[in-house]
Amino acid sequence: MNINATLFVQIAVFVALWWFTAKFVWPPIVKALDERSKRIADGLAAADKAKSDLAAAEQRVAAEIKQARASAAEVRASGEKQAAQLVEEARAEAARIVSDARKAAESEAALAAQRAKDQLREQVATLAVAGAERILRREIDANRHAELLTGLKAELR
Repeated sequence: MNINATLFVQIAVFVALWWFTAKFVWPPIVKALDERSKRIADGLAAADKAKSDLAAAEQRVAAEIKQARASAAEVRASGEKQAAQLVEEARAEAARIVSDARKAAESEAALAAQRAKDQLREQVATLAVAGAERILRREIDANRHAELLTGLKAELR
């Protein structure tokens, strides 16, 4: 192999090119690659965080739905209980009204029956006096007849 000045010039150019590349070209390339790697890593971390946030949000939503269903069931049960209580109160009130009406009707019927009996006694007494007057046309004593009618009324009761 022949060593001549061309080889030394080529070595010098190579070293100058290497130094220029190492000093001015390589650092921006390495910096760009590092920044890109960092952005990719940050994006993956953000994706992982978003995935975990989504899972946490889904759990919170499931818990809220469960709580809402429990609350709705409680409200429904309370409403059904109140409805049953209102129905029971209405039945009790209706039974009381019917009982009061029945008592009033029985009392009124008893009073009407007593009035009818009293009127019937008066009519019977009047008829008895009329009959006795016709039979005894010759002597009528009002006091004596009043005593007889009072006794007759007592016997009819």
